[in-house]
Amino acid sequence: MAHAAAIELEGLSRVYGERRALDGVSLALPEAATLVVFGPNGAGKSTLLRVLATLLRPSAGSARILGESLPDRSWAVRGRIGLLTHEPLLYGDLSARDNLRLHARLHRVPLERVDELLDAVRLHRRADEPVHTYSRGMLQRTAACRAVLHDPPVLLLDEPRANLDPGASALLEPLIGAESGRTRVLTSHDPAGGLAEADLVLGLKGGRQTFLGTPGDVGVAAVTELYA
Repeated sequence: MAHAAAIELEGLSRVYGERRALDGVSLALPEAATLVVFGPNGAGKSTLLRVLATLLRPSAGSARILGESLPDRSWAVRGRIGLLTHEPLLYGDLSARDNLRLHARLHRVPLERVDELLDAVRLHRRADEPVHTYSRGMLQRTAACRAVLHDPPVLLLDEPRANLDPGASALLEPLIGAESGRTRVLTSHDPAGGLAEADLVLGLKGGRQTFLGTPGDVGVAAVTELYA
């Protein structure tokens, strides 16, 4: 039996005053597939993630996630999304363990899950120190744990490997990589690396959709041209 698309966009637009941050984006992403979004700064990548995360309302067009229409049914999908952005969304004076336990209680997740994740990203030895003492890479690892704590079927990832060395990046692969089995939307400035993990590729420039296709159809040259 064919599954419905996990994410469906039709003519999606978001306007700030006279500026169109998103202008008519349309696509369908199957379950457990990865959409990689390319584009220069200001292209609309972060705006797209914020709309999908139910943090922004579309100005026009339609968006559906896991069969639920946004923004009318945002409440039904919000707890099924994991978000990882440039901001770690952590309380600086709390430890990693306490930050994650707080989120666990909000999502009614067993506290044992916190320790499993801290072990997985090798933060258990410093798990009780305030996160404001952490390096940027340690913050990113903690934030990744927060994003997957409630085992969401959809992950929204804004340049998720920024500030990570190769070792730390490898630790996160089972959580946020393709092997996690989740539907993923991630932004990237790395043409070759992004294409390598994509099932579907979206190019944005000035809020407009410049290309949409498989990595083989799009190719490195088209992605590189976005930044020219």
